[in-house]
Amino acid sequence: MNIFKVAAAALAVAAGPALAEYPEREVLGVVMWGAGGATDTVARAINPAAEAALGKPIVVLNKSGGAGAISTAFVNAAPADGYTFLYGAENPQLHGVMGVSDIDYGDMYPINILGRGVAVIAVPADSNYQTLSDLLDDIKANPGSVKMGSTGPGGLPSTIGALISNAADFDVTAIPFDGEGPGLTAMLGGEVDFMPAGISAAAEQVKAGNMRALAVVNPNPVDTLPDVPAITDTLPEMERFLPWGPFYGVFVRADVPDDVKATLTQAFSTAATDETFLELMANRGNVVMNMSGQEAVNFLAKWQQVTVWALQDTGAAKVNPAELGIARP
Repeated sequence: MNIFKVAAAALAVAAGPALAEYPEREVLGVVMWGAGGATDTVARAINPAAEAALGKPIVVLNKSGGAGAISTAFVNAAPADGYTFLYGAENPQLHGVMGVSDIDYGDMYPINILGRGVAVIAVPADSNYQTLSDLLDDIKANPGSVKMGSTGPGGLPSTIGALISNAADFDVTAIPFDGEGPGLTAMLGGEVDFMPAGISAAAEQVKAGNMRALAVVNPNPVDTLPDVPAITDTLPEMERFLPWGPFYGVFVRADVPDDVKATLTQAFSTAATDETFLELMANRGNVVMNMSGQEAVNFLAKWQQVTVWALQDTGAAKVNPAELGIARP
């Protein structure tokens, strides 16, 4: 054999097979909740733009169950090659205190926090409460007599109530309903005095003049209801808990190779600027975050810290956050 051919063969053996460039084939995006839900809607809105940026198809698989624990475990059990990722919502950050699972987003890598929902403090249009200060003053003067619409312990209204109680006197009587829609309808019927609710559930009624939003639970006003003040205008102490709200993101196993993480991160960062995606998020009253890296890690940690202690304070937590090493905010 020619000496040069021998040398070339030896070099090829030493180098091993060439590494394939990711992605070589289609990728699986596992949606935490069922078809038609909020997480599924956000996932399917960004998926076409993510496919274009990635250069390969992304097959969407709905895998609900266990409040998101089944899909999270499924993605963590898949090979750490980036070909399986999670379209997830906030739920895994609560699994520890709710006794659901030992896996949360601290065990995964956030490719992108796509966006989050925003809540409002809503009252009927004919309410005597013209401002959030009016409502809080009445609650302080008449502890236990003001009725708040709720969806039960651990729901959005009770969590927001717990956060407010850390910044003001907030002794209210919570009346539970089977969801935000029934609760807001009951509020319009006079069964409760006010209700914290997702902006997507309340915005149309506010715009129609049937309800009044006293504040958005956000550090700044939002485009959906630009004339509604931020809750921090009345309660500056709430700043330490914000931003807060149900969120949507893309996650992979923590041990996926760094170059694969970088490729996915770039693809979803680009996709999150797509006009169709931005329009859907705006129509649903969501705030686009398009957040990755350490910024995303910090957001997830703060969101978990704030929320699990709110659950603990409302009696909804099954495991004390302190036992999980989560400090009170």
